[in-house]
Amino acid sequence: MTDAELKETAGYSKTLTITLAALMAALTAVCSWMTIPATVPVTLQTFAVFLTLMVLGGKTGTVSILLYICIGAAGVPVFAGFKGGLSVLVGPTGGYILGFLFCGLIYMAFGKLIKKGIVFEISALVLGLIVCYAFGTIWFIIAMDIKETAYSLGAALSACVVPFIIPDILKLAAAVAIAKQLKRMGMIKKQV
Repeated sequence: MTDAELKETAGYSKTLTITLAALMAALTAVCSWMTIPATVPVTLQTFAVFLTLMVLGGKTGTVSILLYICIGAAGVPVFAGFKGGLSVLVGPTGGYILGFLFCGLIYMAFGKLIKKGIVFEISALVLGLIVCYAFGTIWFIIAMDIKETAYSLGAALSACVVPFIIPDILKLAAAVAIAKQLKRMGMIKKQV
């Protein structure tokens, strides 16, 4: 290949990567709108986060998650319940949304530091989810305390984590199955 052909291919690859990151951010928004109301709404956001990371890889996937959060912070109603703005991020559920970034960073770290493969990808997603739960729960307790509605750690875990464990495991399994099928069909390639 000539230098011009290499530059053209690299440009196409960058354009495709940016497009896929934006597309997955949009998918995350759509998945957040599919909501079952609760103290912390049950949505398909975590499914979209898992799928984003498995399809785009850690680096581009984390950028896509950050893009989603920034769009919501700017006021576009991409969060659960068609909400947007900084008030959502500093509110009781904001820690779980920001915790999605930890999922991406952990997934990226696993991809760079540890042997690759489906077991390690799933392990990275599970660890990322646990960190997201921890960060979000601490954030929830602080935000509720500011609102003068005290929650103990046990009460916060009961309201904000325990009801989501099985649904999140099912979402993880669905994301793994879909990503595996997309890879098998050659629609995505492995990225870090």
